[in-house]
Amino acid sequence: MISVSSAASIFKIGSPCVSSVRCVDSPWLRLSTALTLLLIVTRLAVGSTRADPDILKTDVLGIFAHPDDETSAAATFAQVALGGHKTVSMVYCTRGDGGGNMAGTQAGRSLAILRAAELDRCLRILGVSQNYCLERPDFGYTENLAISLDKWDHEETLGILVRYVRALRPEVIVTWNPAPVPGQHGHHQAAGWLAIEAFTAAANPDRFPEHLSREGLEVWQTRKLYFPDRLGSSVIDLSQPLPDGRLPGGVAGDALSNHRSQGFGGMSSAPWLRRMTNQVFRLVQTVVPWTAAETDLFRGLPWGQEKPKPLLPPKLENAASASLRFLNRPASERYREFLQSNRSVSGVATLTRDVPVPAGRPTEIRLEMLNSSTNGFNSVLDFSGPIGWRIEPARTSVRFSANRTNILTVDVTAPMDAANQTGEIQVQTRGAHSPLSSALTLYVTPRLRAPRIPESLPLNMDVADRSWTTLPPALVRATNVWEGDVLSPKDCSAAFRLGHDGTSLFIEVLVTDDVVVSNIAPNDIKGHWRTDSVELCFDPQNGSEHTFGCYKLGIIPFDMTGKVGAARDADAEPGPIRTSAPGTRVISWRTPDGYGIRAAIPFTELGVRLAESKRLGFNLLIYDADKRNAEIGENINKARLGWAYRPGIQGRPEDWGRLVLE
Repeated sequence: MISVSSAASIFKIGSPCVSSVRCVDSPWLRLSTALTLLLIVTRLAVGSTRADPDILKTDVLGIFAHPDDETSAAATFAQVALGGHKTVSMVYCTRGDGGGNMAGTQAGRSLAILRAAELDRCLRILGVSQNYCLERPDFGYTENLAISLDKWDHEETLGILVRYVRALRPEVIVTWNPAPVPGQHGHHQAAGWLAIEAFTAAANPDRFPEHLSREGLEVWQTRKLYFPDRLGSSVIDLSQPLPDGRLPGGVAGDALSNHRSQGFGGMSSAPWLRRMTNQVFRLVQTVVPWTAAETDLFRGLPWGQEKPKPLLPPKLENAASASLRFLNRPASERYREFLQSNRSVSGVATLTRDVPVPAGRPTEIRLEMLNSSTNGFNSVLDFSGPIGWRIEPARTSVRFSANRTNILTVDVTAPMDAANQTGEIQVQTRGAHSPLSSALTLYVTPRLRAPRIPESLPLNMDVADRSWTTLPPALVRATNVWEGDVLSPKDCSAAFRLGHDGTSLFIEVLVTDDVVVSNIAPNDIKGHWRTDSVELCFDPQNGSEHTFGCYKLGIIPFDMTGKVGAARDADAEPGPIRTSAPGTRVISWRTPDGYGIRAAIPFTELGVRLAESKRLGFNLLIYDADKRNAEIGENINKARLGWAYRPGIQGRPEDWGRLVLE
């Protein structure tokens, strides 16, 4: 440690000034010098002591994908931090640079700077002590977990997150449910998936051992992990005021209103937050003896054992030795297996069980036959479904082999008029063994044909042009809403036509819209969902799990100068069409009851090779905005319609319709 006398010699107190600037020796100067010396010595003394080992110790750690995702549990975080005087910290996977901006023109990395400032203000009000970012790319909207983990480098990201868990040593983790339900962002799924993995990996010395050998960390077993989930059984009371007299819901509203770029500016007056009396969570992982119903995230804590071990969960399925189960879509099956392998005590019950099938075309459905006993047996399977549906075979004889799991397939065909509807199929056993059964909901996607035309179509504004009107029409009805509300066909609806000449696809869309808004600047052609627009979606793989091999074109019919603008979004080549799809041509014009759009898209840009396949996924989405006095660039989207329509349909190609190129 440096001594006071040596410090004095360094500063040469009382010695002549050697600077070229004239010095004046005075009592005030001597006093100032002495105070400076005292501060320096104090800092040196403090710096010489050991750092506080608990400076990072965290009670609750939120693990989320984007700034503003804390919304899902903000009121509880406020209660824990401000009312319970607990330490709450946050880890975000991305900085939100791939999102939209409803408050300005910032985009990309510039938007990340803005969102970081908004987040800091928000968390300060909630009482959150620390927040960190894993610096993963926010690469656009998807509903697919696999592509998110792939683009984030799954193992690398897990290692970084485990480092934070070991450093912060949380008692409780709160994160997203990674269930692949409609409308759930793939980044949200990935954040939850990684958090569940980190719960176990951070306690395992064989996982990322460099943290222990090189970085001075130790293994850490978080005690409990929760999902915010209204179907859960852990109910946290938020009806009591905080020490300053405010209710947790009101504090959350004030905090979240700072996320103005994400349209949260009105959160401070949101009735649902002001009236919030409780928040519901689902306990998913625990080393504390668990109970189905809780009123405190810290129930059972502190945990006294030195090395707590994860508890075995209850069985997620029937314990019977034999069972039948229709297999769900691949993402759902991966989710189910993941929760089981990670000893999750709950979660599967929230999973939607449905599989998409194109109207009028046979689709293979898989059935799992399990027999864990040492005795095999024969049985007959009887299949049934809605009237007018075909299941082949409708009856079949099978063998449940001893200690085996077998997969049987059947072909299911839904009628064309069942498009955008759901139907349930069932199977039952007949025979000496105890009856077994299973059921599965099927979502019927619409299907249409694009006729071959002898020559390319003109991109003109003549609605009555016979070269276009001879193509068969299809409809997007006012009832085809997947988000928001549409009052009538005049409020918003559409008709469209498709055709191809062997090298390009031609599409006409006539949109009925009683209020056509033009609030997007010519240099801001992106985020088409902010205003009146049309989105064309093509999937050359005909049923992909994500959109990053697709062609998705957002068309803004009129910017503020009255010109059409278009950009690809969250697909294989996002960006303005001048760079992402230079061969694509688009025109627009106003009609008495709305607007029209015509486009010509080369197959080379769609990723379609006619010689290999004439079937592809397709959807047409309409975005309706009725705010006449909208600000420049403001997100005024009121409703969203689709030819195939389900929540989150823009990011789920497997649920799009099917297009056959004749």
